[in-house]
Amino acid sequence: MSEGSSTYATKKRGPGLPGMRGLDHFGLTVPDMEQAVDFFCDVLGCQELYQLGTFKVEEGDWMTEHVNTHPRAEITNMRMIRFGHGSNIELFEYASPDKREELPRNSDNGGHHLCIYVDDMFAAVEHLKRHGVKVLGEPSLNTGAEAGEYWCYFLSPWGAQFELVSYPNGRGYEQHTKVRLWDTRDPAA
Repeated sequence: MSEGSSTYATKKRGPGLPGMRGLDHFGLTVPDMEQAVDFFCDVLGCQELYQLGTFKVEEGDWMTEHVNTHPRAEITNMRMIRFGHGSNIELFEYASPDKREELPRNSDNGGHHLCIYVDDMFAAVEHLKRHGVKVLGEPSLNTGAEAGEYWCYFLSPWGAQFELVSYPNGRGYEQHTKVRLWDTRDPAA
């Protein structure tokens, strides 16, 4: 990620989804809800907003048709968590006859990671280490389209992949577009 060439998007794209404003939430299934809520709130600093009880459908294919699970899958717990000034994360704990336990790696189809912006990369990494979180390597500085960005991966207690990023002075691509993800620069500067 810190090496390689950059290509800037130039292809004209369609108008996209009518009325799209941004990402509202990301859903994540976890093996132990209390462990996950403790990690998100006590270690990462998120806020728990609310919880819902169990949900299951005894007959028919409603669960398959509406949420792409086994028909007898049961949501045993659901919590909504807020990431600072960003999106929410909807945590689910499921029981299902065909539940898989292995988490996908980034290189697997369906692989994913959640990325958290922090103001101070090195302070954030030290905080994670103090809490016994497995940090993968040391912060790396990108070049090219992502010049000015530090990044570092870490794992949740159950093995889900996360990333920290920080680019307090902007990123390389911002010199080529008016699109900004996070503008942490002083507007008076």
